[in-house]
Amino acid sequence: MIAVVGAGAMGEALIAGWIASGIEPAEIAIVDASAPRVAELEQRHGVRGIDLTDTAEAETIVLAVKPYQIPDVLESLSGHLADGALVVSIAAGVPLAKLEDALPGAAVVRVMPNTPALVGKGMAGIVPGAAATGEQVERVTGLLDAVGSSIVTDEAHLDALTALSGSGPAYLFYVAEAMIEGGVHQGLTRAEATALVTQTFVGSAAMLAESGKSATVLREMVTSPAGTTAAALRALDDHGVRAALLDAVEQCRTRGREMAEE
Repeated sequence: MIAVVGAGAMGEALIAGWIASGIEPAEIAIVDASAPRVAELEQRHGVRGIDLTDTAEAETIVLAVKPYQIPDVLESLSGHLADGALVVSIAAGVPLAKLEDALPGAAVVRVMPNTPALVGKGMAGIVPGAAATGEQVERVTGLLDAVGSSIVTDEAHLDALTALSGSGPAYLFYVAEAMIEGGVHQGLTRAEATALVTQTFVGSAAMLAESGKSATVLREMVTSPAGTTAAALRALDDHGVRAALLDAVEQCRTRGREMAEE
């Protein structure tokens, strides 16, 4: 059984992705303080709600709560886990040391997924704890690969990974919002602009993933000298868009480190 503690957007994205990949809903349980939210997921996905203390029966326990909720969850789980239990935390900024100190005897793995897991296109970083066996790391990798792709990394690089793939979808949605608004300002309907931008993102991502060419080369392929795209890119450079994105990634990484210290 997989027990997911936390019924927020990320928890549901993982559940929906696992079910779409072939995992039976009966093999997934959900824990959340909101009874209406649990009932909603039971009806929508066919999973079952359980109490936090019942997670001791689970082979894998996924902590999908907000970072500020982690201490209370760890306190409730401490002493109730079977020896060798596998605990997977997707809480940003909560280091392995804190998780392992609170759950002695448990194998702990930190994971940073992202919301495209909901459509089977997620990207996740996996950081094994000291007690996690190779088989357990493979189990976590299998769960994350079922909803997209994953890489195994070390904790020192997890904040940087969070700044790219964990928070990255928000950056892209932000850019998409602006592009759609730009289309509306040029006379397109919002529906037309949305369709154009959405498919442009889908196609461009596929080219980046499948062409074998770098983002720089692909960008150059679209940019004719003194052409329309060159004019647009110059406007982005004039407004410091590249520098803003570099700073956004750095600020995200820094905030992750601050959360770990807090």
